[in-house]
Amino acid sequence: MPQLISAGRVFLAQPPLYRIDVGKETYWALDDSHRDELLKQHGNGRGHPEITRFKGLGEMMPKVLWETTLNPKTRRLLRVETVDQIVTDRVINELMGKDVRR
Repeated sequence: MPQLISAGRVFLAQPPLYRIDVGKETYWALDDSHRDELLKQHGNGRGHPEITRFKGLGEMMPKVLWETTLNPKTRRLLRVETVDQIVTDRVINELMGKDVRR
């Protein structure tokens, strides 16, 4: 897989961590700071926002997973890149190799 990464062909889907419902509107937040920013922008004066935190993709309904993470028109992707191939190889071997330290 190193050749795919160096060619820029490996991506990670970035699902939202929070769902924020304010009235009839739904907003998706990637992290705590994004959640706070959305609450400042949309949470004032329109009722109490309902916030749902996702612990993993298994907690999302299939329709929500498609809309937020899988749909090519709306998903957020992060390109996988390596800065130092030697350090990357060492870390992967430490984490996933045959002689993993506990």
